[in-house]
Amino acid sequence: MGKQMTEMLKGTLEGIVLALLTGRAAYGYEITTLLREQGFTEIAEGTVYALLVRIEQKGLVDVEKRPSEKGPPRKVYTLNTQGKKELNEFWNTWSFLSGRIEELRKEGN
Repeated sequence: MGKQMTEMLKGTLEGIVLALLTGRAAYGYEITTLLREQGFTEIAEGTVYALLVRIEQKGLVDVEKRPSEKGPPRKVYTLNTQGKKELNEFWNTWSFLSGRIEELRKEGN
Protein backbone atom coordinates (compact mmCIF):
# COMPACT_ATOMS: atom_id res chain seq x y z
CA MET A 1 0.00 0.00 0.00
CA GLY A 2 1.39 3.36 -0.95
CA LYS A 3 2.11 6.13 1.53
CA GLN A 4 -0.72 8.28 0.16
CA MET A 5 -3.25 5.45 0.60
CA THR A 6 -2.01 4.82 4.14
CA GLU A 7 -2.39 8.48 5.07
CA MET A 8 -5.89 8.70 3.60
CA LEU A 9 -6.97 5.54 5.41
CA LYS A 10 -5.85 6.99 8.75
CA GLY A 11 -8.58 9.59 8.49
CA THR A 12 -11.32 7.31 7.18
CA LEU A 13 -10.78 3.87 8.71
CA GLU A 14 -12.95 4.62 11.74
CA GLY A 15 -15.90 5.50 9.49
CA ILE A 16 -15.28 2.44 7.35
CA VAL A 17 -15.35 0.15 10.40
CA LEU A 18 -18.49 1.83 11.74
CA ALA A 19 -20.11 1.27 8.34
CA LEU A 20 -19.15 -2.41 8.45
CA LEU A 21 -20.85 -2.70 11.84
CA THR A 22 -24.14 -1.29 10.53
CA GLY A 23 -26.78 -3.94 11.10
CA ARG A 24 -24.35 -6.60 12.29
CA ALA A 25 -22.25 -7.51 15.28
CA ALA A 26 -18.66 -8.59 14.67
CA TYR A 27 -15.46 -9.38 16.55
CA GLY A 28 -11.99 -8.08 15.74
CA TYR A 29 -10.70 -10.76 13.40
CA GLU A 30 -14.06 -10.85 11.62
CA ILE A 31 -13.86 -7.07 11.07
CA THR A 32 -10.35 -7.48 9.64
CA THR A 33 -11.68 -10.17 7.29
CA LEU A 34 -14.55 -7.93 6.18
CA LEU A 35 -12.10 -5.12 5.47
CA ARG A 36 -9.96 -7.44 3.37
CA GLU A 37 -13.03 -8.61 1.45
CA GLN A 38 -13.70 -4.95 0.64
CA GLY A 39 -10.20 -4.61 -0.83
CA PHE A 40 -8.36 -3.22 2.20
CA THR A 41 -5.94 -6.13 2.05
CA GLU A 42 -2.93 -4.49 3.64
CA ILE A 43 -4.51 -3.30 6.88
CA ALA A 44 -2.76 -4.97 9.79
CA GLU A 45 -4.80 -6.69 12.48
CA GLY A 46 -3.05 -4.53 15.08
CA THR A 47 -4.37 -1.41 13.37
CA VAL A 48 -7.92 -2.75 13.54
CA TYR A 49 -7.61 -3.77 17.20
CA ALA A 50 -6.22 -0.35 18.16
CA LEU A 51 -9.11 1.31 16.32
CA LEU A 52 -11.63 -0.93 18.12
CA VAL A 53 -10.19 0.16 21.47
CA ARG A 54 -10.58 3.81 20.43
CA ILE A 55 -14.17 3.48 19.24
CA GLU A 56 -15.04 1.57 22.41
CA GLN A 57 -13.50 4.32 24.55
CA LYS A 58 -15.41 6.96 22.56
CA GLY A 59 -18.66 5.11 23.32
CA LEU A 60 -19.51 4.40 19.67
CA VAL A 61 -20.03 0.66 20.11
CA ASP A 62 -21.48 -1.72 22.63
CA VAL A 63 -19.21 -4.61 23.53
CA GLU A 64 -20.26 -8.08 24.60
CA LYS A 65 -17.95 -10.95 25.48
CA ARG A 66 -19.08 -14.17 23.84
CA PRO A 67 -17.62 -17.64 24.28
CA SER A 68 -15.25 -18.80 21.58
CA GLU A 69 -14.71 -22.35 20.40
CA LYS A 70 -11.00 -21.57 20.31
CA GLY A 71 -9.46 -19.77 23.25
CA PRO A 72 -10.77 -16.96 25.43
CA PRO A 73 -14.13 -15.21 24.92
CA ARG A 74 -14.36 -12.83 21.98
CA LYS A 75 -15.27 -9.16 22.27
CA VAL A 76 -18.15 -8.62 19.87
CA TYR A 77 -18.82 -5.05 18.76
CA THR A 78 -22.24 -3.62 17.91
CA LEU A 79 -22.88 -0.11 16.63
CA ASN A 80 -24.89 1.85 19.20
CA THR A 81 -26.91 5.07 18.92
CA GLN A 82 -23.86 7.29 19.40
CA GLY A 83 -21.97 5.25 16.80
CA LYS A 84 -24.84 5.66 14.33
CA LYS A 85 -24.72 9.43 14.84
CA GLU A 86 -20.94 9.41 14.30
CA LEU A 87 -21.35 7.30 11.16
CA ASN A 88 -23.99 9.69 9.82
CA GLU A 89 -21.61 12.61 10.40
CA PHE A 90 -18.85 10.65 8.65
CA TRP A 91 -21.08 10.09 5.58
CA ASN A 92 -22.06 13.77 5.48
CA THR A 93 -18.41 14.80 5.66
CA TRP A 94 -17.44 12.18 3.09
CA SER A 95 -20.13 13.40 0.68
CA PHE A 96 -18.93 16.99 1.01
CA LEU A 97 -15.25 16.13 0.58
CA SER A 98 -15.69 13.66 -2.26
CA GLY A 99 -17.92 16.13 -4.12
CA ARG A 100 -15.34 18.91 -3.81
CA ILE A 101 -12.48 16.60 -4.79
CA GLU A 102 -14.38 15.37 -7.84
CA GLU A 103 -15.01 18.98 -8.90
CA LEU A 104 -11.31 19.74 -8.56
CA ARG A 105 -10.43 16.66 -10.61
CA LYS A 106 -12.83 17.68 -13.37
CA GLU A 107 -11.46 21.24 -13.42
CA GLY A 108 -7.94 19.85 -13.78
CA ASN A 109 -8.75 17.86 -16.93
